[in-house]
Amino acid sequence: MKIKVCGMRDPQNILNLAELGPDYMGLIFYPESKRYVADPDKNVLAKLPSKISLTGVFVDEQEREIVQKVLKYGLCAVQLHGAESPEYCRSLRIKLNESLPAMHIELIKAFGVYPGFDFSTLEPYNDVVDYFLFDTKTSEYGGSGIAFDWAILDQYKGEKQFFLSGGLSPENIKGLVNLASKKIYALDLNSRFETEPGLKNIESLRSAFQLIRANKIS
Repeated sequence: MKIKVCGMRDPQNILNLAELGPDYMGLIFYPESKRYVADPDKNVLAKLPSKISLTGVFVDEQEREIVQKVLKYGLCAVQLHGAESPEYCRSLRIKLNESLPAMHIELIKAFGVYPGFDFSTLEPYNDVVDYFLFDTKTSEYGGSGIAFDWAILDQYKGEKQFFLSGGLSPENIKGLVNLASKKIYALDLNSRFETEPGLKNIESLRSAFQLIRANKIS
């Protein structure tokens, strides 16, 4: 199972996290977020191992702005956390392919999950994104620290793998062993591993990484 740590901002914290070897590291480019990063230090990002997929998180952003940030910061993945339509995702994919023809930028489409969520609404996205991301439905577009009832994932019958987000914590990730049959591609760790917004507790993350990678969650 892959590990993504999102909401990174502090340069030294970014480098410390890199030593743990996450598969994905998320930078939030949404100005309303408490973890918003306007202009990450490119010198710091250049020090990251190539095996870490640097991920830009956007909310209903203009396509050209996303492409510019992908090029400027060397992003490997783009997470769309707003109300982006399948048509928007398809158009963005075309623009990314045109700008970086030799590289496949992964597209991750996030959805806020709530009781009664209709997973069939995801079908139009199947051909235009690489992964889904299931988060808790709130007005904050992620980072709420609130987990949703994972039992609803039994209703997901799609083939596409997904990132699981929303209030994952040192305590509740142990319960993910019961979701082993689900199509979970990665766990998205954020606010419950922080000392303050945008600053991660590295030791807490280290323990979580060890638990996940010991195949107790897979």
